[in-house]
Amino acid sequence: MAGPADIHATLRQWVDQRGFSGSLLVTRGADTVLEGSYGLANRADGVPVTPRTRFGLASFTKMFTAVATVGLLQEHRLPYDTSVVGLLPPARRPSTLRDDVTVHQLLTHTSGIADYFEEADDDADFGALWAERPSYAMCRPADFLSLFGDRPPYRPPGTAWQYSNAGYVLLGLVIEELAGFPYVEVVQRRVFDKAAMPASGFFRLDEVVPDVAVGYLPPASDGLPWRSNVFSVPVVGGADGGAFATARDIDRFLRAYGDGTLLGPDLRDLMLRPHAAADPGIACGYGVFVYEADGRWGHGGGDPGVEVFGYRLPEQDVDLVLLCNVAGFTAEVRELLLEAFAIPAG
Repeated sequence: MAGPADIHATLRQWVDQRGFSGSLLVTRGADTVLEGSYGLANRADGVPVTPRTRFGLASFTKMFTAVATVGLLQEHRLPYDTSVVGLLPPARRPSTLRDDVTVHQLLTHTSGIADYFEEADDDADFGALWAERPSYAMCRPADFLSLFGDRPPYRPPGTAWQYSNAGYVLLGLVIEELAGFPYVEVVQRRVFDKAAMPASGFFRLDEVVPDVAVGYLPPASDGLPWRSNVFSVPVVGGADGGAFATARDIDRFLRAYGDGTLLGPDLRDLMLRPHAAADPGIACGYGVFVYEADGRWGHGGGDPGVEVFGYRLPEQDVDLVLLCNVAGFTAEVRELLLEAFAIPAG
């Protein structure tokens, strides 16, 4: 069984042999069990990854969106089966949106609406979305409606689970309608500030911000340089993905979520309730996945040049966080961690 020293050695070896770069953090209660910074945050200038490095989070951001949505529904005393059509004006919703699609279904990926990118398709290339449309124009949730707003639904709502980025774009629009502020401002106040995440934010790729890791795509062929992901993701993150954070901030988020700081114990339990079956042994709560085998909950994320996960194991009081500015490593690291800390793999 690999221990912390063995994991450090393995990841350092991957830096040299496989181009790995990222931040790893494992905490148990108030104690740091394992922390490491590997590889380069900026390959052009040789800037190393440090504990201060902020990484793109891709779809882990959906956990923030779900927290903001649930909090606003509670404040407005709106039920979770509220019709989305009743919350969004026609210009800020898909023209094909059915009257019976609810906020609950958006939160649990059971709405049946058409998506703008199918993650289940192994051949799908998220970066290809921006080959014919300017990624720098995708700044607010409403900007994404042109990608899916006229597509017919896949199926009636509530009939099947299917992971949906578009569903979380709509939640971003719901958040803006209920709060009266841009999505990123709402998440800043309701998540980052409340969970004491000082290094987190939604940073534009064309802004000079310190301690932000560049997302990297591997060389197109031998002898060519690494490429940044600047043309492969939207210029700024939104409700379905793209926030930035340090590993420490993700640990703070998981603990604030778990101890009820963000929404209180009752809403926390509601969010962690298995509302839909995602895969065998994996249930979908409100913006969170719950694993039957080991009891962990959390979310992963992947974009071109970004790959992350953040999990909490409540019975062990353990958080596992990995943030990378390259892709292709999270599955292996996750299994190393589950084995090292004697947690049944699931």
